Amino acid sequence: MNGQDRLGYEQRLALELAAIGQRLVTISAEMREHSAAVAPPPVAAPPVAVPAPPVVPPPPVQQQWPQPPPQQPWAPPQPRESLFEKLGKDGAGSKLLAWVGGAITVLGFVLLLILAIQRGWLGPLPRVIGGAVFSGALVGIGIWLHRNPAGRTGAFALAATGFAGLYLDVIAATSLYEYLPPPVGLVVGLGVAATGVVLALRWDSQTLAVGVVAACAICAPILTEGFTVLLVGFLLVLKMASTPVQIQRNWPGLAIAGGFPPIIASLFTTANAIPRDYEWTVVGVAAATTVVGITVALLTIRKRPDDIVAVALVAGSALPALFATTLLEDPANSVLAGAVAAVLLAIWMVPDLPRSFTTAAGATGMLALFQTTVIALDGNVRTAIVLAEAVLLAFLAARLDKRSALVGSIVFGAVGFLMAVGQAVPITWLVEEPRYVTVGSGDYAAGLVTALVLGVFAATAPWAALKMQVLREPAKHPVPWIAAGLVLLYGAAGAVLCAALLVSPDESGFLFGHSVVTVSWTIAALFLLVKGINNKALRISGLILVGAAVIKLVTFDLAALDGVARVLAFLGAGLVLLTAGTRYAKLVASARTPE
Repeated sequence: MNGQDRLGYEQRLALELAAIGQRLVTISAEMREHSAAVAPPPVAAPPVAVPAPPVVPPPPVQQQWPQPPPQQPWAPPQPRESLFEKLGKDGAGSKLLAWVGGAITVLGFVLLLILAIQRGWLGPLPRVIGGAVFSGALVGIGIWLHRNPAGRTGAFALAATGFAGLYLDVIAATSLYEYLPPPVGLVVGLGVAATGVVLALRWDSQTLAVGVVAACAICAPILTEGFTVLLVGFLLVLKMASTPVQIQRNWPGLAIAGGFPPIIASLFTTANAIPRDYEWTVVGVAAATTVVGITVALLTIRKRPDDIVAVALVAGSALPALFATTLLEDPANSVLAGAVAAVLLAIWMVPDLPRSFTTAAGATGMLALFQTTVIALDGNVRTAIVLAEAVLLAFLAARLDKRSALVGSIVFGAVGFLMAVGQAVPITWLVEEPRYVTVGSGDYAAGLVTALVLGVFAATAPWAALKMQVLREPAKHPVPWIAAGLVLLYGAAGAVLCAALLVSPDESGFLFGHSVVTVSWTIAALFLLVKGINNKALRISGLILVGAAVIKLVTFDLAALDGVARVLAFLGAGLVLLTAGTRYAKLVASARTPE
């Protein structure tokens, strides 16, 4: 604070103090007047002159700044209750007994049906009717007990047991006794499950809803005699019945109980299916499971953007359809996988969805895209397409600022590089003469394309990472740049050799190609040195590339090449290095000379 500001502050403070003093004098005078009016008149005394208060100019209007809201007192986090503390609460024992009893009752009902079938007790129709009456009675007793708050724990358990029994009775009537056609049985089951979940919504009990859905999902495979298409249908019915309530209420337990059993059942059904038997039915049910799961996940995330179950559901729902492609032949399998990839990647591009949800959809969509590529293509063309997809993902990552796309690009590029080294552009082409390698011209052409795309990827991926600020400059973060440079060198060398062998698939083409590779390395080193006069990282890269070219000349070209090829390699590299040294020295000198 300077002198002028300090003087102004002191003046304002003096004026405010004077105003406070004047106010105190006024209050004192008012209090004396009030006391004189109430108290008896005092004994006369000589008047005392009260000096008038000094006239003080009104203080300047001070700017009133808004006061921050009062901070709430910090409350320490409440410790989580242990299992023993929960069991020690009042009423915990009754809840535990009620729900354990309900679970045992449902299991006993299922075992009774199986035993009745095995021993021929009664007939199929009395079994179905008796099970429905028994289960309906449990629901009725639960509704009656719910009227009394003290009996609601038992009401929830009884109602859940009754609805589970009714649903399993419908499954038995459809699957075991065939009294109901599958479409009718699914509709009736939908009505039973929806009634139970709606009652849970009315009673505001997630426990009841989870109990109904979970009991049906766990016991249903027993009555359908394993994982079948009909089982997946009944589990999808449970999922559809629970979805409206789950979307309206934030009940993650209900979302898990209704969302994932159809996915698991569909996977096991596909694994147990015999090819060429009824694969289209299995595939259709798997596709329906995927469609329903993705739709439910989208509806849920629109309602609650922070729902983690929806994130897991959008990723897991694609698995049944992707796994079902193993039952199909070309091109139907690639069409199914491509459709799943297109849907998930479209969701990945939606800008107003939560990032966690789109990331899960994008990761699964990229997996489906890779599966589609592997199924639809083969040989060197597949390798080139995988690398091209890596380049496309890198551009998308830089354009949309999606780190998941960058991760996908790196994964696709790494897999494509391994495929290229193993098949499309094997390292044997770079070190062995064609007489030792039996390769056709078509393979050299595909290798040329693959090597070019590999080089483009090696340049695009670090550029996208640098633009997204995921990767720092080469001088600060050299290891990824060195790795990308090595991949780029491999791609460039492979492209030159494949082009030379494509023109002359014999020893002369092999030798000429290696001569061009050596000279091209020295030219690239000169380019890096010239561009790196004021950039340390580029200078270092250029010097490393010079060293690599010299090492190649001494260790490989001198031994493998002969005749004109060896002369061309040494003369070309030497002349380029001499020119580079002379020109680079002049550039460095001019760059250091002050203007």
